[in-house]
Amino acid sequence: MLIAERHKKLTSIINESGSSRVSELSKIFSVTEETIRRDLEKLENAGKLKRSHGGAVSVELSGHESPYFEREVRNVIEKMDVAEEAVKYVSINERIILDASTTAWYMAKILPDIPLTVVTNSLKVAMELSNRKKISVISAGGTLLQKSLSFVGPQTTAALESYYVNKAFISCRGVHAVRGISDSHEMQALVKKKMSEIADEVFLLADHSKFGVQAFSKVAAIEEINFIITDSRTSKEQIDEFDDCAATIIRPSKIQ
Repeated sequence: MLIAERHKKLTSIINESGSSRVSELSKIFSVTEETIRRDLEKLENAGKLKRSHGGAVSVELSGHESPYFEREVRNVIEKMDVAEEAVKYVSINERIILDASTTAWYMAKILPDIPLTVVTNSLKVAMELSNRKKISVISAGGTLLQKSLSFVGPQTTAALESYYVNKAFISCRGVHAVRGISDSHEMQALVKKKMSEIADEVFLLADHSKFGVQAFSKVAAIEEINFIITDSRTSKEQIDEFDDCAATIIRPSKIQ
């Protein structure tokens, strides 16, 4: 395969998946990891992608927020696996936070109708829970972001200041063993940060594509996360990078 053709396919794979690791790309193209690293360096210099720890991330994820309908269809099976696992950690009469991520929306879709208080900045989550008789929904208002159908800004963080919750379920664009949790949108990152600060326990919802990625805006240090719920495609290599972290990593129980 010509170098130019490999570069084109590399870019396509990373844009479609959101991110990819050097080890995975090396196997796909049957070349050494050093060759892939050189390819990624050239592609980054050309503005085609952004290198991350152990791999690369699509430029779509590194500087702006993707429209909700695009995120809604990205890694759907994996996000549903994460959501199904996360719901197991919701107990009756708890106060919880669901952020404006698609994974949190999947959680809302399958939450049982039990006595709960749910705080959210997501229109999609609020609407999904509007027909549950036993769930009380509190919407943290603010400036509406049309792409994500969520509220952000000083009004949102000020509203969140009024509450304490048992558990926060938040997602991200990147989870990095050294750099911590990050998001592509600065205002979303500030909201997620506040959500984590008012919760007794923080559950990070992160499918395999988020690992090793460093996005634009920091949400929290890895030490501030209690649990990371991920999917079956997250490799042992990815998880091993978090061996020294206090966070407990949870994967779906159906994994063999």
